[in-house]
Amino acid sequence: MSAAAVTRRINAGGLRVEVTNGNGAAGVYVAAAAAPCSPAAKRVNDGGGKDDVWVAVDEADVSGPSGGDGVRPTLFRTYKVKGSILHPYRFLILVRLIAIVAFFAWRVRHKNRDGAWLWTMSMAGDVWFGFSWVLNQLPKLNPIKRVADLAALADRQQHGTSGGGELPGVDVFVTTVDPVDEPILYTVNSILSILAADYPVDRYACYLSDDGGTLVHYEAMVEVAKFAELWVPFCRKHCVEPRAPESYFAMKTQAYRGGVAGELMSDRRRVRREYEEFKVRIDSLFSTIRKRSDAYNRAKNGKDDGENATWMADGTHWPGTWFEPAENHRKGQHSGIVQVLLNHPTSKPRFGVAASVDNPLDFSGVDVRLPMLVYISREKRPGYNHQKKAGAMNALLRVSALLSNAPFIINFDCDHYVNNSQAFRAPMCFMLDRRGGGDDVAFVQFPQRFDDVDPTDRYANHNRVFFDGTTLSLNGLQGPSYLGTGTMFRRAALYGLEPPRWGAAGSQIKAMDNANKFGASSTLVSSMLDGANQERSIMPPVAIDGSVARDLAAVTACGYDLGTSWGRDAGWVYDIATEDVATGFRMHRQGWRSVYTSMEPAAFRGTAPINLTERLYQILRWSGGSLEMFFSHSNALLAGRRLHPLQRIAYLNMSTYPIVTVFIFFYNLFPVMWLISEQYYIQQPFGEYLLYLVAIIAMIHVIGMFEVKWSGITVLDWCRNEQFYMIGSTGVYPTAVLYMALKLFTGKGIHFRLTSKQTTASSGDKFADLYTVRWVPLLIPTIVVLAVNVGAVGVAVGKAAAWGLLTEQGRFAVLGMVFNVWILALLYPFALGIMGQWGKRPAVLFVATVMAVAAVAIMYAAFGAPYQAGLSGVAASLGKAASLTGPSG
Repeated sequence: MSAAAVTRRINAGGLRVEVTNGNGAAGVYVAAAAAPCSPAAKRVNDGGGKDDVWVAVDEADVSGPSGGDGVRPTLFRTYKVKGSILHPYRFLILVRLIAIVAFFAWRVRHKNRDGAWLWTMSMAGDVWFGFSWVLNQLPKLNPIKRVADLAALADRQQHGTSGGGELPGVDVFVTTVDPVDEPILYTVNSILSILAADYPVDRYACYLSDDGGTLVHYEAMVEVAKFAELWVPFCRKHCVEPRAPESYFAMKTQAYRGGVAGELMSDRRRVRREYEEFKVRIDSLFSTIRKRSDAYNRAKNGKDDGENATWMADGTHWPGTWFEPAENHRKGQHSGIVQVLLNHPTSKPRFGVAASVDNPLDFSGVDVRLPMLVYISREKRPGYNHQKKAGAMNALLRVSALLSNAPFIINFDCDHYVNNSQAFRAPMCFMLDRRGGGDDVAFVQFPQRFDDVDPTDRYANHNRVFFDGTTLSLNGLQGPSYLGTGTMFRRAALYGLEPPRWGAAGSQIKAMDNANKFGASSTLVSSMLDGANQERSIMPPVAIDGSVARDLAAVTACGYDLGTSWGRDAGWVYDIATEDVATGFRMHRQGWRSVYTSMEPAAFRGTAPINLTERLYQILRWSGGSLEMFFSHSNALLAGRRLHPLQRIAYLNMSTYPIVTVFIFFYNLFPVMWLISEQYYIQQPFGEYLLYLVAIIAMIHVIGMFEVKWSGITVLDWCRNEQFYMIGSTGVYPTAVLYMALKLFTGKGIHFRLTSKQTTASSGDKFADLYTVRWVPLLIPTIVVLAVNVGAVGVAVGKAAAWGLLTEQGRFAVLGMVFNVWILALLYPFALGIMGQWGKRPAVLFVATVMAVAAVAIMYAAFGAPYQAGLSGVAASLGKAASLTGPSG
């Protein structure tokens, strides 16, 4: 009976809870305080994937005993694609490569001399297409999956001397800028989910960087600290998943893993009521602070000069930005702020009190300690380049070194939250496993998963082709690139230190300090060696005294980076919009490795822009940053021998992919010439040219289906990726190339706007943004491509009707139309997006397209065909005359 599981269901208010009790008392491997919510003692033996796709690299290691011979087992499992899938996949890549070479050779032998300039352009485009495809495909030859074994980590943890066992300290960084573009409700849910994570509470700390310096964010964190006293013990008591309250209360069905199911419903109702009141306070912060400030200003202005200050609740001026900008209190000009809102807890559990009249929730058996919580806003002054997110992250790195100095760091965007409470433990399986080369792992990257994306994922927000395909394949090399959020770092790697096999941390720090690479703070430098010790826990200063406060002010000063290596050899990289990819590249070029892994449920989840314009601006920033990386010291061609050759190719592809889209854009506009001339071919003989194209394009799609198979994505994911790539290729990516060209010639940097995640769904329609059109010039190029290809289809139909399908002109017109229809199919999501509310009815788009094609075809048959026939007759007469009057032998 002990091995049996008893399941019962509790229904209250529409929530169905699966309550499971049994011997899986997950927790046999961890401290008593965390026991109810710990992972079950279940070993990884399936690779986290489908049995017909993945196979263990070392089957004996996976299925063998767990350290029975005295040797500790590895903390993760490695899997590769089965040969029955991998070998045909590689063979097809080779065949397509040979076909591309043969195609180029054929084109050179059959040069089109009638339109030499067009042939030359198309040949250059095809060569770049082939080169770009090779760069994209070669790093995918050896996909590897790595899965964290939490049970093995629990085994090792059981041998520790305290509740935390061998788990080291972790500092968690969250960054935000604007409480409007990045709704503050997202931020508070992110912080609450971090404070409630299943990790030894005295071994991690949470830092919020508010780069806007707003009092709204600070007071929201004060409210979070208060509400966390209720939310975090509730999560621990009932093993809540996920631990972001907004997501938790939105769920209708969930499994219950706690030990007091009878109290769940009453506790949940009370906590939900408190959460709704908490949200009201958060939503009213703008008006609350403004009313308070107005009252203080009215009282003070009777005897002062009438300044409109922003006031804190304690009756003092807010040192950051004010509602009414003033000197030293405006955006880009304010003092640095470091406030510890929750002090570091003691190492001993502190249990709550039993239920009473004043406290209806029974936390008597629950550890109610909370992790350390710190609010930071770095100093900003006019005339300084504050380096956007990279500058904020480096300020966080320095401040955390003086306060908690954990050897590992996790960073989040403010719209992401901890979806799996074990998420902080999973990357430790790779960092701490010395048998698996853990000492050389600089960071562990999780995939990005998103909530509230429309069911059909119209704009490929989930991006599964990249996360579950491209990024997974890089596991077979040095590892994935850093993707900006949901990443655990080794602090030593962020400092710019090389892997241990290339030199001891102490000697490297001393050498870099002698070169003044870390700045003037001796306290910061002295903390670095401790921060490089992966066994270290968190040991903050006893009190923030005068000396500590001075050090904190120094490392958050806007000029601290000047004359140092911060932003180049240390910390996050500066002057590149995609600072994340550039930072990961620096670590890889030093010889570090990285790991891509995923877990179920997903470790982290976030939000993504479902509005077309916002999505385009997002990829404009990414593609522009990629080009900045190529034209900088982070160029993959400049890296040394420590960078794996195929890893170099992967980074080269990541930094040049927008260039090829310039040719794609012009290819999509070529039908304009077909509207003008009957005989205007890119290549002759045209029929053979089309056969080559069909074969090469078909092979890339067959290869894509193999990737669908081993990556576990759906065909819809793959199709959406193809569609959005074409949407980007007809507008956003060429725009990024233009921006980069202007930067190279003018020396002026590219300004990319912050992607707004604010939703307009106030009516209750959470997908309202999907049907909102925000007209910007960025939409124009793709609209032109749409119009040209609709016109080309209409002309093709007109030609087929005028000349007949049995004629050469008719057949070629139909073949050309296939290309145009394919382009229109790829641009289908864009067409729906610019239709606004009409996009809810795809049939309207279909009818409008058919009507437009029919109108063009009728116009061509009525006016264009006779004119083109006349031109053809004149051309034939001139050709005959030329042959009669030409020079004799």
